[in-house]
Amino acid sequence: MAGNSRRRGAIRKTGTKKGAVAGSGGQRRRGLEGKGPTPRASMRPGHPAQRRATAQAKAAQRRSKDKPTSELVAGRNPVVECLRADVPATALYVQLGVDADDRVTEAVRLAADRGISVLEVAKPELDRLTGGALHQGLSLQMPPFEYAHPDDLLEAAAETAEPPLLVALDGVTDPRNLGAVIRSAAAFGANGVLLPQRRSAGVTAVAWRTSAGTAAKLPVALATNLTRTLRQYAEAGLMIVGLDADGSVDVDGLSLATSPLVVVVGSEGRGLSRLVRETCDETVSIPMAAGVESLNASVAAGVVLAEVARRRRAAGRT
Repeated sequence: MAGNSRRRGAIRKTGTKKGAVAGSGGQRRRGLEGKGPTPRASMRPGHPAQRRATAQAKAAQRRSKDKPTSELVAGRNPVVECLRADVPATALYVQLGVDADDRVTEAVRLAADRGISVLEVAKPELDRLTGGALHQGLSLQMPPFEYAHPDDLLEAAAETAEPPLLVALDGVTDPRNLGAVIRSAAAFGANGVLLPQRRSAGVTAVAWRTSAGTAAKLPVALATNLTRTLRQYAEAGLMIVGLDADGSVDVDGLSLATSPLVVVVGSEGRGLSRLVRETCDETVSIPMAAGVESLNASVAAGVVLAEVARRRRAAGRT
């Protein structure tokens, strides 16, 4: 057979022998060896558990992308106002060679006094950091706001001798309104502010600045589902009162003011959502002169919270 010669000096050609011609040559024994432990269902391609695991991993990745990141405030006046309001900040970016007027000088001084890093960067780099916004050579970096859990508001209320007073916002998307509500809530003795996770303004630099720094003193919580959280508060013994132009009572007849209370403020345009309105024990309106448009959310919240505080003071004197 070619390549299989027994002649002296003959060389067997590589690759010409096709295998054992008699017996298994050990192939059967190797074929019976195990291939290792069976992989988990979530690691087997095409298995339903593997598809579920892949979907969960993608959802987790999307959630990580949705997490708040640091915010940059651009412009000389906004930066100085944030620093004056003690807005938390991690870095102040100053453009190299910028014309140092009074605002730039004050911003650098305030940042240095608070231990905030002052970094000089070239204009192209500052343009990139601010996304092309009009920065005027100044930008302030803020860390993401740390929200409380809705249960934390109840715990904060339990630590005081007064009946709990919470403020919830339903669809308020203007950060200036949010900041003003936080400021009024702190002024009139509320224990915290509750925001829905979706379709709501967040505690940004604008909201923080409008709150005049009270966002650092009053817990602000996020609710995954506002209606469900309000129902949980109701089960905990709190009365739910919603501000509504067609309320069942006006603010003068708010007898629930001295009870454990949640005041719900709706958006300026559509007011309270249907499910939130149905959750309320009572809706309250604010009497106004004829021909006057409705108040915005922050002013309406301030009026009702002031009345609640007045009634509670009066009850404490009796």
